[in-house]
Amino acid sequence: MRTLGPGSIASLLKIAQDVAYAVLWASLVLVVFATAAGLLALPFLTGRLDGHGNIDGHASDISALVAHWPTLLGAAVSIVAYLAVLLIIIFRLRQVFATLILGDPFRPENVGRLRIVGLALIALELVGYVVRLALVWAIPERSKHLDFTVNLSGWFAILVVFVLAEVFREGARLRRDAELTI
Repeated sequence: MRTLGPGSIASLLKIAQDVAYAVLWASLVLVVFATAAGLLALPFLTGRLDGHGNIDGHASDISALVAHWPTLLGAAVSIVAYLAVLLIIIFRLRQVFATLILGDPFRPENVGRLRIVGLALIALELVGYVVRLALVWAIPERSKHLDFTVNLSGWFAILVVFVLAEVFREGARLRRDAELTI
């Protein structure tokens, strides 16, 4: 099987990216609507809680959710941010793979696309650190179970993406020079 062009490995990966892109959009919409519904329902739920954390005198798991709504909101915002960054990455990779399918990978636009992917991967790593810190703040008793190690493979992958962007930049420059040669 070929690596570039129609019917190649690149086209199969592009199909997988298209599916992932649709699933990520659906997930993002679902999380945003669920968060909005929860925030809209919160005033109605808190008004029905009695002094013992029960709703209308009956024990309920909803009282625990209402009590921890700031933590849940923070988790929802983190999930939305994570999904949004993943959407940026998949969108840019889909554009790169479209040029691979055309058999024209060394286009100048791909350099910027790969740089954006690298920056988005940095954002994912930083969001992960922020979420871990927020969990320690929100749930102090769970802090001993959290791992604060640096993900070296993630940072290495980020460096590889930036190196690939430079390879694509050099390939685009060489192609432009070849087009000017008689």
